[in-house]
Amino acid sequence: MKNKLGNALKWIISIFQKHEVPFQITGGLAANIYGSKRPVNDIDIDVPEDKMELLLKDIERYITFGPAHCEDERWDVKLIKLNYKGQEIDISGAFEIKIFDEQNKVWIPCPAKFETAQTHTVYGIQVPIVSPQDLIEYKKLLVGKHQKEDIEAVKKYISSFKL
Repeated sequence: MKNKLGNALKWIISIFQKHEVPFQITGGLAANIYGSKRPVNDIDIDVPEDKMELLLKDIERYITFGPAHCEDERWDVKLIKLNYKGQEIDISGAFEIKIFDEQNKVWIPCPAKFETAQTHTVYGIQVPIVSPQDLIEYKKLLVGKHQKEDIEAVKKYISSFKL
């Protein structure tokens, strides 16, 4: 499982680098990097919406959805879904994304903040990861047991740096 995840991450990152597309890792993989123990299901990555087209030639054979606007009960986002050798990858638009705040029943704009991303070495490569604070902020808007698990793990990560 981890080899599949690592291979897929290295593959997609090389494509971003080839086309000089800015990105950041988000979702469960980011939470895992910050200490969450739950299994990583997919690789969630934010990229600028206007850069998605640059990726298409290199990823087209793995696309299972998009690029297209996707709106469901939780997300309103431009999205490309991939399946790279059994590993799912979601490439989401970074700046026009909205998340449904289940508690207040409203859509909340949730643009990526690439400037606050932290660089971490993952599977031997350095990648920008959504900041722990930003990860917590958007996970608070979502519902589900795994969101709570991720938030608690990331809070512990943050508190480990406080004196």
